[in-house]
Amino acid sequence: MNTSDLAKKIASTTELSEAKVKATIQALFSEIADAAGRGEETSIPGFGKFSVKDRPARQGRNPATGQPMEIAASKKVSFTPAKGLKDKL
Repeated sequence: MNTSDLAKKIASTTELSEAKVKATIQALFSEIADAAGRGEETSIPGFGKFSVKDRPARQGRNPATGQPMEIAASKKVSFTPAKGLKDKL
């Protein structure tokens, strides 16, 4: 399912136009991304939680040469599903 499919399904169950629903979905994900950029957690009850986690620096290997190399520390966005979402699986 992509954004257009999701917008069509939501528009069919609400009285909103497909364009308004699509704009709302895009705004939702933009706000989640902005919160992650600030290092904040976003929790959506019944769905899950988006949080930022630190990845420490570590040793790796260059796949082309096999030489050891340092992989820099970084941050990643993590999603933890809520119990309600897990139960649907």
